[in-house]
Amino acid sequence: MENAHGRFVIKRIYDEPADDDGCRVLVDRLWPRGVSKERAGLELWLKEIAPSPPLRQEFGHMKERFDDFRGQYEAELEQNPAVGQLLELAARQGKVTLLYGAKDPEVNHARVLLEFLQSRHG
Repeated sequence: MENAHGRFVIKRIYDEPADDDGCRVLVDRLWPRGVSKERAGLELWLKEIAPSPPLRQEFGHMKERFDDFRGQYEAELEQNPAVGQLLELAARQGKVTLLYGAKDPEVNHARVLLEFLQSRHG
């Protein structure tokens, strides 16, 4: 499922690539199971933009921890040079699709990243 928010959108990597995805960037630290590099159709795997391993493990994709996770991940993003890399990519490419492997389309780091990019960097 694709959610439009300006130049950035998010999409599960398990969904089929589409012609209108623009630049496809995997934003997970770990490669998603069962997806070949060919099928992924990536232009970039930006591991550095994902939550730190301790934060990811603490969160564990549990809904009750999502608000705490959001705040901690946003604090990491404030200090993360890869945010600038994504913004530059969007400026050059137009549309950037942020790909993630999580099952829940609302409770995942890509959603936080998308909202962070939009709220702080228009």
